[in-house]
Amino acid sequence: MEKELQTTADGSHTLFVPSLGEHYHSVNGALQESQHIFIQAGLRQAGKQHIRLLEIGFGTGLNSFLTLKEAETSALHIHYYTIELYPLEKSLIATLNYGEMVWQERKDLFEALHEAAWNCPVDITPSFTLHKTEGDCNRLEFPSNIDLIYFDAFSPDKQPEMWSRELFDRLYAAASPAAVIVTYCAKGEVRRRMQAAGFTVQRLPGPPGKRHILFGRKQH
Repeated sequence: MEKELQTTADGSHTLFVPSLGEHYHSVNGALQESQHIFIQAGLRQAGKQHIRLLEIGFGTGLNSFLTLKEAETSALHIHYYTIELYPLEKSLIATLNYGEMVWQERKDLFEALHEAAWNCPVDITPSFTLHKTEGDCNRLEFPSNIDLIYFDAFSPDKQPEMWSRELFDRLYAAASPAAVIVTYCAKGEVRRRMQAAGFTVQRLPGPPGKRHILFGRKQH
């Protein structure tokens, strides 16, 4: 897929995919969006110090870098599983400004996330293990006992196969008791599919430019 580098309202970069007419992040602020949805509404609600995390859509690596920073500054231990069908080219990764904007002092860790080998666990720091898998999440087996799910696929309008009831059923089965799932998409059909899979779901206030996001939890 062809991708174009663009700058969002908070100064952080995103990528635009002309063939889909879709951005990787909100044009109202990529960094603000990821911090709000995945860190504040997701990671900080997990309620654990040792967390097994599954991300659907590694993308630019912004969510993983923010999570790594949180782990290092909040004494968390995270095993970060992520699935991506279309890994970014190294030349494109080098243009992203997340290293400077998120954690200037440790921007080398952003590079380490992208340089880590695929399809195997890699210790990025003593408290953060990254396991990137290249492939289609609809055809891959998920790890078990997942405490937190970042659901960050392209929108249902562009990739409906990524938002099916069947996929949410599989995520629910892979989740540990009281696990959290968060996503930027607040569409009613998505909420109903998450609920049908077993998650208790609520709408929460979204980041700038977005009214709501979805927060779900697996019941004991």
